[in-house]
This record gives sequence, structure tokens and C-alpha cells, in this order.
Amino acid sequence: MEIYLVRHGETDWNSVHRLQGQSDVELNEKGRELAGITGRALEDTEFDVIYSSPLMRAFETANLIRGHRNIQIIRDDRLKELCFGDYEGGIVPELMANEADPFHYFFSAPEKYRAPKGGESLEALCMRTAAFMKETLEAHEKEYKRVMIVAHAACNASIRCHVRDWGLDHFWDGKFQKNCCVSRIELTNRRYEMLEECRVYY
Repeated sequence: MEIYLVRHGETDWNSVHRLQGQSDVELNEKGRELAGITGRALEDTEFDVIYSSPLMRAFETANLIRGHRNIQIIRDDRLKELCFGDYEGGIVPELMANEADPFHYFFSAPEKYRAPKGGESLEALCMRTAAFMKETLEAHEKEYKRVMIVAHAACNASIRCHVRDWGLDHFWDGKFQKNCCVSRIELTNRRYEMLEECRVYY
């Protein structure tokens, strides 16, 4: 099975570095444009099914990439972005500036990150995305030739950790995920190989 792992298109919150998490923010016009370009680049690539986060920015990206094709899109709550609780809506550089706050370590030392009030830990995120991969893909890998997953930066990072068997200290390792970037992963007998990481078509 070949897996295409996609990050959603740009939102207005992305453009000002505002922390989105599970806040349901829609794509902006640039985000729709990027998703359309990505869809046209992949229009000759056949997919059996598309799995998407139910959040608007990911689900709309999935629809725009699918375009006119008759491909089922299945929304799965396990593909939602990490919940940041009280920090959602905050400006990322401002949150990171306080060295006494656990968010200071979110990117530089993710193993030290602790979820704010109402938020979700990275450990919990990794558990739910690993469950998705095991139950939805690994258990059915012979049934599909090619699938797409459309989700979010932290969610996709946790999937990459599962694919590579990395711990939290390597959570953000690998190439930076731009909006609408596409990573290709091969799954064979429950073993993964990263074929191409974070390609953009714009």
C-alpha cells in the first residue's frame, strides 16, 4: 500500500502564526489555491480512498485535492489536530517566549512539552494516530493500493513518528511541513518506508 500524507492548505490563522489546534478554522483563498494546485498535480494518481480530519481546513483540502473524481472521503476523529486547550488562538512566538512555560519546549524539545489546561499531550496524540494507522491501514493493507490522509502538522508529525518508530524527542525531525505538502510512504507487511517527504507542487 502506498500512503500519501498531506497537510491542509493555509488559513488566516496560519498566516499570522496563531495556534489552531482543534479550533475549526477554514481555509483562506491562498489555502484553497494551494489545494487546487496540489489536486491538479495528483489528478492522474489513483486513490482507493481518502481519510481526512473532520476539521474544516483539512476536509476542504481533501475535497479540493479530490476534485471531480469519485473517491470516497472518510472523516476520522483520530486525525484531528492536537488540542491545545487554553492556548488555542494564541500567537506561537509569544507563547514560546516564556521560558518558564512548557510550550517553550514544544518545537525545540517536544519530550518536555506538557499540555495546558484543557489540552492534549503529545503522548495522547501519538496513541490515537498510531491506533488509526494500525486499525485502519495496517490491518487492511492488502485491500488498498493507494490511500491519502489529509490532516495537520502535529498530527502528521505523530504519524511520521509511528512510521519511523521514533520517540517524542524526534517528534519534529524530518522535513518541515509546508501547507499542502505531500509525503509518500510505502507500507508492506506492516513495515513502512518513507519514499518522499514533504513535496510541494506550487
